[in-house]
Amino acid sequence: MATPRARHERGHDLIQTLTGPLQSALLILFSPIFAFLRIAYFLAQYAIVLAFKPKPPPNETKRPYARIAVIGAGLTGVSSAAHAIAHGFEVIIYEATDHPGGIWSRENKTSGLQLNSLLYRFHPGVIWKEAFPKRDEILTQISGIWKEYKLESRTRLNTPVTKVKRLQRECQDGDKDGTSLTSSASSFSLTERAAAPAVLSPSQWVINDGEDGLFDALIVTVGTCGDPMWIKFEGMPDDETDELSPVRAKQPGSPSHGADSDTFSGPILHSSQLDSATPELLRGKVVAVIGSGASGVEAVETALQRGAEKCIMFAREDKWIIPRNVIFDTALAAQPFGRETPLSFVWERFLRLWQYHGITDLVPNKGIFAGTPVVNDEFLDHVRSGKCTYVRGDTQRLTRHGAREKEENMEKKNPQDELRVEDINADVVVLATGYKRPDLSFLPQELFPEGYDRPNMYLQNFSTEDWSLLMTNSAYLNAIGTVGHVHIGIYTRILLTLLLDPDARPAPKDMKLWVDVVRYIKRGASGGALGFFTYMELTIWILTFHLFRPDRLRWMPFIMQGWGVHPDDERLGVV
Repeated sequence: MATPRARHERGHDLIQTLTGPLQSALLILFSPIFAFLRIAYFLAQYAIVLAFKPKPPPNETKRPYARIAVIGAGLTGVSSAAHAIAHGFEVIIYEATDHPGGIWSRENKTSGLQLNSLLYRFHPGVIWKEAFPKRDEILTQISGIWKEYKLESRTRLNTPVTKVKRLQRECQDGDKDGTSLTSSASSFSLTERAAAPAVLSPSQWVINDGEDGLFDALIVTVGTCGDPMWIKFEGMPDDETDELSPVRAKQPGSPSHGADSDTFSGPILHSSQLDSATPELLRGKVVAVIGSGASGVEAVETALQRGAEKCIMFAREDKWIIPRNVIFDTALAAQPFGRETPLSFVWERFLRLWQYHGITDLVPNKGIFAGTPVVNDEFLDHVRSGKCTYVRGDTQRLTRHGAREKEENMEKKNPQDELRVEDINADVVVLATGYKRPDLSFLPQELFPEGYDRPNMYLQNFSTEDWSLLMTNSAYLNAIGTVGHVHIGIYTRILLTLLLDPDARPAPKDMKLWVDVVRYIKRGASGGALGFFTYMELTIWILTFHLFRPDRLRWMPFIMQGWGVHPDDERLGVV
């Protein structure tokens, strides 16, 4: 009797045979529509540029409203700095490497956006050529904004931030709420200070040893992905090379580890190193991919594109895989509650029928709003065709010829049953184990009291102890949305507004109250109150920032659209 997998493969072959000519006919029929949509796509981008792109800064701003330090020259850092300097603030960017680009500069060339680029407008001045641009186009756009907004001379490359000192200003009335403040940083000369707002921020910030003077605000944009995470499995070579080297095991043709050795005898790579893999390394080989997240899915695609005979994905947990469809992805991110609801089954049922047809056993047993889904159109087809085998379980160790997997304890099994352990052969092992979370030990720990550390922060990005610390895209855990969209500019302009207007500023108790209210509303959410959110939920947070404080409404055109604040505007009351 044919196995379910064999039936799936035969059904897939039949579907491919029937739909091939139909797809060609539909492509010819709809090609004029596709051409029209492509033209509309470019026109929409140019309309956004005309309406929302801030003018690049003048060669010299006579009286900056405040000085802002930005830590990290990735996509978020460059965008934040570009917004700030365009509106009359002075900025200095600190970058640990010798180039801007952040995590994208460490990805493979084949890596690209999972979402449509209309949902990845990290700055209004971006003009995408492709709907799903690859790494090099993304880096080109980041570099273009960096240069156009005169950030090259304001970026300290090869300058890792090892410490940040917070100098709290003292209020005349004894409070530390950001009003009527005097500076306690008397050790710095006036020449090191920028022209300050009429009312100062709660703190001044010193980066490293203070070579660049004092700053009125700090934007931390180190993201959530740091160095590649190498998980040390038993059976990996003891004579490990540097983690940044292309391959951490013997190359083909090199001396064996020994006939009786349990050490894996083939190449081992991190998924971020697939660019370093020679064609001979993957062509015709069986590639084991350990990890089922976005990097694992992408690693399977890359290996097969480079001629691998087959891939085997070892999945400790199932991830929802949603289509690369701008309408579906936008609608999913528009769910306003940031948690599972009685209607969540509609999305899950649709995906079961549309994405997972023929392989419904891969459908996760958790809700779609419980974690970040993977956006991909190719991976499930590879599973259906047999090019990729999906294995659930925990990787116990590497063996000489592959890996040892212990099957997952499925709910339908008797918990007392002994779980099956299987040795699976592979020629190459790819560790799609993600990235380490960046170390934030350089920040003063009093900024994150118990219960109000990442991600439990004001508007999910401001320290509840000091609103002059903003951590855009550095505090979240899971979300359905995009990290590279308009919220970068909105959060930056909220910070700029607080620096300009003392009446708009929140007190620490109010920021903590906001966190407590969100936790109460989302109590019981499987992803956590602020550990998981949707883009619509984030939009609601920003709208309530204005609506619950009517004195902020006059700043709404500036915060939401970037209109109305220009360099050296005497109406803003700079002293």
